[in-house]
Amino acid sequence: MLEALRRHWALNRLRNARYRTLFEAREDEIVSVDCETTRLNVREAELLSIGAVRIRPAERRILTSDAFYLLVRPSQRPDDDNVRIHGLRPRDVEEGMAPQEAVERLLAFIGGRPLTGYYLEYDVAVLNKYVRPLAGCSLPNRQIEISGRYYDYKLRQNPDAYIDLKLQTLVDDLQVPALPRHDALNDAITAGMLYLALLRRGYG
Repeated sequence: MLEALRRHWALNRLRNARYRTLFEAREDEIVSVDCETTRLNVREAELLSIGAVRIRPAERRILTSDAFYLLVRPSQRPDDDNVRIHGLRPRDVEEGMAPQEAVERLLAFIGGRPLTGYYLEYDVAVLNKYVRPLAGCSLPNRQIEISGRYYDYKLRQNPDAYIDLKLQTLVDDLQVPALPRHDALNDAITAGMLYLALLRRGYG
């Protein structure tokens, strides 16, 4: 009910018919998305890279051959602390795509598919800073939070247990391949593998 109301509210605010495809719900595929940014604070964060992959739940398959990855040019150079986290140097992103164009391409890739990710709320909040000026509304897509599904899975196993939601814990416990971290595409693929691992356990 809340999901339907949120989509209805967003549709009423849509001011560019070009983005109506975001409201054409598709459940045959899901998009796992991840962003690397200049800051962890949403208000200050600028995009540095975007990675996304489509997942076909019925086939238990991640479509890595059709993956989405773009470097994005921020208005300010990444500082040294930021570079140490994701390895994207100023010279790596200064030739990147303008953020508005990068987000436009991402929206075309997503369409009306649900989104999934690890702590997806942060990535969606940053993306919405760019989506709202383009479309007039926030992303209306259904969202599937990996850490939330994992929490439900572990809680059912042991209601009194402390549940560690660190990414490495999920990777180890669900036995998915460990890809290099803090790369937007690798992180999107990892989240996709976690989604499928939880789906196999009945928590997709």
